[in-house]
Amino acid sequence: MQVTRRVFTSGLVATTLAGCIGGGGARVVGQSIAEPGMTPVPDAGYDAWVAGFKSRAAAKGIPQSTIDSAFRAAGFLPGVIERDRNQTEFKRSLEDYLSIAASDERLSTGAQAVRQYGSVLSAVEARYGVEGNVVAAVWGLESFFGTRRGSIPIVAALSTLAYEGRRGAFFEEQLIAALRILQNGDTTPGNMVGSWAGAMGHTQFIPTSYLSLAVDFNGDGRRDIWSDDPTDSLASTANYLAQSGWTRGLPWGVEVIVPAGYSGPSGRGNGRSAADWAALGIQAASGSLPSGASSLIQPAGASGPGFLITRNFNAILRYNNAENYAIGVGHLSDRLRGGGPIRGSFPPDEFGLTKVQRQSLQQRLTAAGFDTGGTDGVIGNKTKAAISAYQAARGIAVTGLPSPDLLRALGG
Repeated sequence: MQVTRRVFTSGLVATTLAGCIGGGGARVVGQSIAEPGMTPVPDAGYDAWVAGFKSRAAAKGIPQSTIDSAFRAAGFLPGVIERDRNQTEFKRSLEDYLSIAASDERLSTGAQAVRQYGSVLSAVEARYGVEGNVVAAVWGLESFFGTRRGSIPIVAALSTLAYEGRRGAFFEEQLIAALRILQNGDTTPGNMVGSWAGAMGHTQFIPTSYLSLAVDFNGDGRRDIWSDDPTDSLASTANYLAQSGWTRGLPWGVEVIVPAGYSGPSGRGNGRSAADWAALGIQAASGSLPSGASSLIQPAGASGPGFLITRNFNAILRYNNAENYAIGVGHLSDRLRGGGPIRGSFPPDEFGLTKVQRQSLQQRLTAAGFDTGGTDGVIGNKTKAAISAYQAARGIAVTGLPSPDLLRALGG
């Protein structure tokens, strides 16, 4: 979580799609799971850096006991450096993003989580003025409703990144903040785990954001975002959005029908009233247009769905400054309160296939014995591996990429 992130590579905090649509790494509730490259290894340079850092931390008022406790089990994590240097530089389409953000599994898990913590979400909404379904949507995208919170020791991860130096000053700032959290007694070094880049808890706060915006909602004296109980995390997220300007009762945006050949105002910042949009031929796909000023965006181009977004959209962007993320939170929040799927159609992808055709391709590959791991229409690693295996078995040039020709060869 933070404005310094970007979706999928997430600039800083999350690592992959699972990072901002699911969490910073595997974590079963109540149990940590070791990840490759995340066991400390000897490194003389790191040890020297830590020695210098400890002096700097003490000079900033961090007690020696806190410093010693924090670093007692910390060490250089080569896997953190590998992830930092090899972030995949790609951006999924909005269609793929929403397919994952509002997948059947996420909606089912979310419905259960909202039922279980409905009273907490209602109390949070009453105090901070941020609707419970919106808070739950952030929870769902950041950690799959708390099931994927990350298992990497934060002090080790941040000190490794600060030592590595590519963004040393930033990560040292986060490390100092992490020590202050420990100094305050909100958690322990052993319990302070999260993503490889320092995001923590059910809704993936980085340490500096935690210090300024996390809250103790259950009144136990600790701002505990690491507990299996998500109460403090949910309240902290609501506080974050409230401080970012969230207005209760105002939708994040609505899907709209844009007339063919539309050439009027568009883009964030080009706000108009509902009456102005209606006069331009813009209609709500369902319900009504937002009251007050809203802006038209068409992230997938003129042939894709359109949305009128409000200032609440900007509040979500403060949490993660990526348009797909903000639409994903908004759409998931709508689905969690009973709304339907996106009504507009998306154009064919870069391979010339629609979502229905991609789903057909996955179904036919799986039926032919080449398991794609699902039929959501998202061409991920499993689908690419299945395509490669099919191509190799048929003596076709192995590309691992979908195509209309491949679909036809499968009888589609």
